[in-house]
Parts: sequence; C-alpha cells; structure tokens
Amino acid sequence: MQTSFFDLDNRLASLSTAGDPLERLNAAIDWDIFKPVLAQLDVKERKSRAGRKPTCRILMFKMLILQQMYALSDERLEFQVTDRLSFMRFLGLGLARDVPDARTVWEFREALKTRALHQALFDRFHQALQNLGVQLKSGQILDATLVPAPVQHNKREDNDLIKAGAQPLDWQDSPAKRRQKDTEARWTRKNHLSHFGYKNHINIDRDSKLIHKAVVTPANKADIDVQEELLCAPDRAGADVHKDAGYVSAPKDRAMKDKGWCPHTNEKGERGHPLSEEQKLSNRTKSKTRARVEHVFGAMENDMGGIGVRSIGLKRAQCHLMLKNLAYNLKRTAYLLKMKFWKGIDRIGAPKASHAG
Repeated sequence: MQTSFFDLDNRLASLSTAGDPLERLNAAIDWDIFKPVLAQLDVKERKSRAGRKPTCRILMFKMLILQQMYALSDERLEFQVTDRLSFMRFLGLGLARDVPDARTVWEFREALKTRALHQALFDRFHQALQNLGVQLKSGQILDATLVPAPVQHNKREDNDLIKAGAQPLDWQDSPAKRRQKDTEARWTRKNHLSHFGYKNHINIDRDSKLIHKAVVTPANKADIDVQEELLCAPDRAGADVHKDAGYVSAPKDRAMKDKGWCPHTNEKGERGHPLSEEQKLSNRTKSKTRARVEHVFGAMENDMGGIGVRSIGLKRAQCHLMLKNLAYNLKRTAYLLKMKFWKGIDRIGAPKASHAG
C-alpha cells in the first residue's frame, strides 16, 4: 500500500493534537536570534567555491538542543532524527532531506567549544529576553550539582602525577591512550560516597527558575570558591541571594552586603557546636525558597535524561553543560510563555522594527 503526503500530514496533525513539545518550542523561540553568534563560525573566508558547503548553522544548533533535551549520543541523535517525525519537523527536514551524520554533529560541537561560542549562545538568549523588556529581578539562588564523567582507572602513582600537573611517561608514547584519559575531572566525596567528574554551578531567578549564569568546574571545586563568578549584579537580578550551607562564609557575606546584595545563607553546624532550634527554624524558612533550584536540577535529571558527560576534558564538559543549561532555559521558557508568565509576550525573538510615518 503506497503512502501519500496526505498520510504524512495526518500523522503530523496527530502529533500536534497529542501536544508535541518540540512544536511548542518552535512556536516559542525565534531561532534566528542565535544567528549572530553562529555566524562567527564562518568568519574565515573560503578560498574557493569548491567543496561541500557548511550545513545550515541553525539546523546544527537545533540538533545540539535536541541532543541535550533527550540525552542522546551523536550516533543516537543521527538515528532519532532519521526515525522520528517530531524531530524532523522540529528541524525543518523533509523525508527527502539528508540528515547530518554523527561526525558532522561532533565537528560542529567541537567548533563551538574551540571558539567558546557555547557561552555566547547562552548569553545571547538572555539578551533576547532583555530586548523584549523581560526583567529577571526576583532574587538569585545559587547551587551546584555533581556531574559524573567516565571513571579513569589509573595507577595510584599516575594519579599523583596528574594532580601535580604532570603526565605519566608511558602516556607520552601512546597518543591514543592519552586521548582517552581525562586529567581534568576530579574525585570528591558527598554523603559518604565518592564521585568522579565535574560540577555544574548555577544561579537561577527565583520566580521564573531560569538560569542566570553557570560555571563548570572539576568536581572537587568548593562551591564558595565560585560564588563571586556566579553572582549577578543586584540591579540586574535582584539583591536577595539565597544559598545553602556550602556557601557559609561570614567575611564573604559582609562583603556582599557592602556591595548591595542581601545574602540569605543556610547556617551549618560544627562538631561540638550543633545548630540551635532557632537556627534550624531559620534554615527551614530559607530552604523553602532555596529549594527552588533543586527543581532545575530535577528537571535536567528526570525530564532531560540526566546531567552526565561522556566527553574527555574540562573544555568539552563546559561546552556540553552550557548547552544543557541553555536547552533547559529554552524548554522552561516555552512553558512560561504557555502559562502567560510575561504579559504581552508570546514568542522570544528579535524586537520588531518600528516604521515611522
């Protein structure tokens, strides 16, 4: 039995009726807002018109967003885009169009990493919100989550050299082995368990739960050491800053107050000096607000397939996690628009030009 375009239209209509989240995302986001950043990949002048032309940058960027939303490897992303009608429609691919392969996806992401454009894409989205008059000033909430990476099975003496910033001699004679060794991820302990990988430190807006800023570090980096880099100015994101006990530092809180912030930091008991009932009650009150950041990590873990990395090295982890943070913001924004969170705004895009006269 031969199918027709009417059959395809009927299936797409069925997806829409069922509430295709990718269709809603396309309706909520004007992807052209990212063109100025992606155009930086093409700044090198082509010497001739010969050779294969670059794949559409917006298409490739949207593929990376799909990858983060569904936690897909490059190979599985290629397969799912080929197989799923909702993915094809989201990308604007017809049944007759070629799907970029896994190698093309990898090279595109590497290009973003090399030029640090993952951060520029994250910032460009916030600029688009500001251009539309969206203000995220309800207060800041800081927290971090551990991000597992492939565990390295090294000898103890090799680990000692890596921590000292050196490299085992036998690795230098084996480039293939060296490429598979992550010398920038670190071990840390939490809740009496050991974890290997990185940390995704984020600062979110209290009311919208959108991520203001993010910093990616090795897992052993203390939360308090990243606080200054993570904070947004009070006039941009609000003066109230909510933090858990990992950010306890009386000198840093005093410095914050001097600069216009109002820190709300959960207190931490010490051996021989447990928290008083009054302090425990204060912590519970603060946690009602601070816990909103856990919803963000929960959405990444449960709705977006998890927060782990498969790559090797800090720069690739930074690229991966900043794209994950951006994908979360885009998905969250589609929900906020659906709920009429911002009056008069139903799509995030460049402001329309005014025509005088």
